[in-house]
Amino acid sequence: MTNPRRFLLRMMVFLIVVVAVAGALFAPLKGAFMTNMPLNGLIVGVLLLGIIYNFRQVIMLYPEVLWIEHFHQNKAAISQQPLPRLLASMATLLGERDRTRLSLSTLSMRSLLDGIYSRLDESRDLSRYTIGLLIFLGLLGTFWGLLQTIGSIGNVISGLSVGGDMAVVFGDLKAGLQAPMAGMGTAFSSSLFGLAGSLVLGFLDLQAGQAQNRFYNDLEEWLSSLTRLSSGALAGSDGDQSVPAYVQALLEQTAESLETLQRTLARGEENRINANNSLIQLGEKMGTLTDHMRTEQTLMMKLAESQLEMKPILARLVDGGTPGGLDEQTRTHIRNLDVHLSRLSEELASGREDLIQQMRSEIKLLARTIAVSKDSAEQ
Repeated sequence: MTNPRRFLLRMMVFLIVVVAVAGALFAPLKGAFMTNMPLNGLIVGVLLLGIIYNFRQVIMLYPEVLWIEHFHQNKAAISQQPLPRLLASMATLLGERDRTRLSLSTLSMRSLLDGIYSRLDESRDLSRYTIGLLIFLGLLGTFWGLLQTIGSIGNVISGLSVGGDMAVVFGDLKAGLQAPMAGMGTAFSSSLFGLAGSLVLGFLDLQAGQAQNRFYNDLEEWLSSLTRLSSGALAGSDGDQSVPAYVQALLEQTAESLETLQRTLARGEENRINANNSLIQLGEKMGTLTDHMRTEQTLMMKLAESQLEMKPILARLVDGGTPGGLDEQTRTHIRNLDVHLSRLSEELASGREDLIQQMRSEIKLLARTIAVSKDSAEQ
């Protein structure tokens, strides 16, 4: 967005030049101002109010430009920023939407731009009125002074006498002409201040209008980049709209619903892919668990075979042993063998429980994944 600072600089430079010229012509301007101080003071007061209002019109664009820049850069949510005045409707419409996927229809863009343009044009009404008011006050002072002049000349002419001393006659004529001259001073001074004030306010209003037009054009270019064109089948050969407004609004709403459905299907596809990956991982873990169970089964078979082989050996030891039974070394060996067999059985049992617990958690995870995939597909 274009910063309105340069328009403010132009206005300030112009005012500095006007003040410098007024300072150079201070003595004659003071004399003209004193010819009718109330009317000229009113004109100068209106001029000052118009200057302040025109500066205010340009300064009011700063919050609007700042809001658009923050929105464009996605710096903060709309709830964390003060709502602008000119862009209040657009801020309400666009504030909480997803800015990465923001798109407007042509009707929405045109309605937003029309509302903003009407606000900008309405804000300049007072400035235009002050320009016309200054011209009116100047003309009012002109006609007022002319009326005073005409009345005073009539009184002077009616008061003249043909006979008498010529010096006295010229003295009376000179004294009588002071009132018409005062009326002429009122007329010309009010016209001077009124027209000069309208000239100053006209230039300031021109700069304020240029700043607002630049702001409007930049806003239109930005909104045009976010606008989605309607289908060409809905428009006639001359470019005018050939379908009812509610039909086009319904079609645009349907298009938005289809876009939402497309995004939902994309998320469902992502969930399905994740579920397939989870099923693949579960299958791999189930294969690993099967290998472990096969290994345990092989170990159990080897243990059973070892026990079967040890049974006749133990029987022979019992039958061919010493009268007092087995010797101490054989008993110790048998006890150690019994302890190792007990530990091996416990380890096999705990390993089997761990495998069963892992299988349960994997099956629960699979069930949850399938349920999430089913919910996403239904949505």
